[in-house]
Amino acid sequence: MAFRPRMQTQTRHYRTIEPLRVRTWPGVVADVWHVQGAQGAGGFYLSPDPRLVVFLGTLPRSLSLRTSETGHPMSDVAMLYVPAGQPLWSAMEGEETFAHLDFHLEAGPLQQRLAGLIPSGKLTETVMLADAADVKGMQSLARMVADEIERPSRPAMMLDGLLSAMLAEVLNLPHEPMEHTGGLSPRQISAIRRHVSEALPRRTSVAELADLCGLSESWFSRAFRQSTGETPQRWLTRQRLETAMEMMLSTDRGLAEIADATGFADQAHLTRVFRASKGLPPSQWRRMRAGCD
Repeated sequence: MAFRPRMQTQTRHYRTIEPLRVRTWPGVVADVWHVQGAQGAGGFYLSPDPRLVVFLGTLPRSLSLRTSETGHPMSDVAMLYVPAGQPLWSAMEGEETFAHLDFHLEAGPLQQRLAGLIPSGKLTETVMLADAADVKGMQSLARMVADEIERPSRPAMMLDGLLSAMLAEVLNLPHEPMEHTGGLSPRQISAIRRHVSEALPRRTSVAELADLCGLSESWFSRAFRQSTGETPQRWLTRQRLETAMEMMLSTDRGLAEIADATGFADQAHLTRVFRASKGLPPSQWRRMRAGCD
């Protein structure tokens, strides 16, 4: 199912003055808003998805933003990152017309995009950048994205590259990737085991497990090997094989049926893997074990 934003909004005395323009690509929905806010206008915004907001052109000087009902309002915000589940309030002290570009981001792909570049906890922090020289450069990139949304002529690849540049700025990403020093957490390992067990009748890919942990495939593979002592692919094969062995001993199902139930391509595939691991074909192993019982 394609990603869709799930924003909850409550606004007063704002009105759109141009049609909303939207463009989507995997993991991202970007929209351009042209708004007029009256004096005393305000709004409340909440989404289970993270988002990046960049104001276009002249900043609305009478607009202030805050992240709690009693929090200190921040004015002259040019660019902000709002994490998933973070409430946001806006207020207008005077009447102004302004525009902004919003990127609604799917959490999993965002974590993959930033894997190895930022601690995962950083994505739970709100960031607001005021009008400054470095932010003006990002506003120029945002203007390019907005122009492309309003008058499409280039592939989403270009928009995604510009989004990455803006995320690097607002999240203050380092010049070099973080050094990988740790493996997966016990919670991640448990989630992997549960997922593989539930999905066993089909072939689970390493990319699927990396996505489950919110990591790039290469970083996940290193972390997994550090935690378990074996590669994800070898571990997956071993899980399928061990389950197949249990079924051979506890059921009278045929090898072809067992192969299908444990994620092997066919009986021949199961036989090759079994022989490589145990030194004999599964049918012979099954008879020998049955004779011992």
